[in-house]
Amino acid sequence: MSDPMRPRASLRTAVVWEVLQDALDRRVKATGRESLDVLDTGGGSGNFAVPVARLGHRVTVVDPSPNALFALERRAAEAGLADRVRGVQGDAHGLFDVVERGDYDVVLCHGVLEHVDDPAEGVRNAVAALRAEGVLSLLAAGLGGAVLARALAGHFKEARHALDDPDGRWGASDPMPRRFSAEQLTALVEGAGLTVGAVHGVRVFADLVPGVLVDTEPGALDALLKLEAAAAELPAFHSVATQIHVLGETPAAAGH
Repeated sequence: MSDPMRPRASLRTAVVWEVLQDALDRRVKATGRESLDVLDTGGGSGNFAVPVARLGHRVTVVDPSPNALFALERRAAEAGLADRVRGVQGDAHGLFDVVERGDYDVVLCHGVLEHVDDPAEGVRNAVAALRAEGVLSLLAAGLGGAVLARALAGHFKEARHALDDPDGRWGASDPMPRRFSAEQLTALVEGAGLTVGAVHGVRVFADLVPGVLVDTEPGALDALLKLEAAAAELPAFHSVATQIHVLGETPAAAGH
């Protein structure tokens, strides 16, 4: 869990964090190095960067927002990790204006593809930042989760619009610029030359369950976390998840 003091936040990150932690552990064993070089594109205030640094790794966060990078710096300092976390202002399009190609064991690309002009280029850049043996953690908004949420809220025309829209948007006032199916994301990862190691549905139920139920029912949060973990790997639930997580590996890493 990324932060045990924030149980509701764990609903959003638990599945991804578990998969990522396992991938980091495997890289440590494969490389024989306890400290990996990790790049977090669009990493903002460090929701993943700080916990990754806490495991002993060196993390570079690239984000276009000065405010997010300031919050990251403060957060890393408070956690005593200022020497392991570096923030750089930049974006996925101009990634190599601020970081080196082929310099990282693991690249996180979480919540980035929804906002870039060319998602395929975004994935290619993330992959180009990897060493010959490396892992990409890709997290993006899921189309099916949005369709289901609009329909359950009674907005049937918007749900239908999202289904037909090439970007998966339910209307002009939709705050999300783009959504993806699991198939689209795996195609982007494979198109960039990686092997798909795992696909998980994230927040399959969490965004549909009333918050008051989770907060007041004894044991509900723990039970919901376990349900999310059990459903995350099942392909049947990928199509209704709020987010899709894809783990990609370079051919050399996949061969281990």
